[in-house]
Amino acid sequence: MPRSKGGRGKPGRTPSRPSGRQLHTKVKTAKGRKKLSVRWLQRQLNDPYVVEAARHGYRSRAAWKLAQIDDRHRILKPGQRVIDLGAAPGGWTQVAVERARPADGGCVIAVDLVEMDPVPEAGTLTLDVHDEDSAARLTAALGGPADVLLSDMAAPATGHRGTDRVRAEGLCEIAHALAREVLAPGGALVMKAFHGGGEAALMTALKQDFARVRTAKPEASRADSAETYIIATGFRGTDSAP
Repeated sequence: MPRSKGGRGKPGRTPSRPSGRQLHTKVKTAKGRKKLSVRWLQRQLNDPYVVEAARHGYRSRAAWKLAQIDDRHRILKPGQRVIDLGAAPGGWTQVAVERARPADGGCVIAVDLVEMDPVPEAGTLTLDVHDEDSAARLTAALGGPADVLLSDMAAPATGHRGTDRVRAEGLCEIAHALAREVLAPGGALVMKAFHGGGEAALMTALKQDFARVRTAKPEASRADSAETYIIATGFRGTDSAP
């Protein structure tokens, strides 16, 4: 299990913010690399969230995003059943395990289109969320309805803004549809979305199914990124949904 060292997190919880001074590391092997590649490497080397994720044993900097969202909105609780969609390489799954505590009766299932290395105390499921039987397979793997559905799913970027936006919207719609099938009443959905698309229509649809819907952009989400996160809580259940 990753350890909580430094930061401002509570003992036993993922720290919400990295500690340490500002980094100024240069790429030493820039010769022969494309400028975009060098800039990406430079940013990674000087990103405190990347550095601290490695120091704490987390598989990606994305772990900080979920930790910050959860510290503010208190979604994850001990003993919950949690599904993590788009889980690879496992950063969000690690945080979910830490906070849902399978050892205390919780259950976490990491789901991705590709096989991923197992996360200790979490189950794994290789699954295409587009498949018609995906909801049934998810609840079967979990052993019942979920308390929390997490989705950090992202489609491969094409470089064409319109195409990428449509793909991102499609994944949000799928996550919402799955939430309606796998969540227990009172459950929560946390999913990645992107500015510049059909957020208004999506939010309207979510408000029909959840008591409260809001957006968040955690500090760990880069300022130049269009990503945002939607937090929907208080699932009403499909029987009461319009």
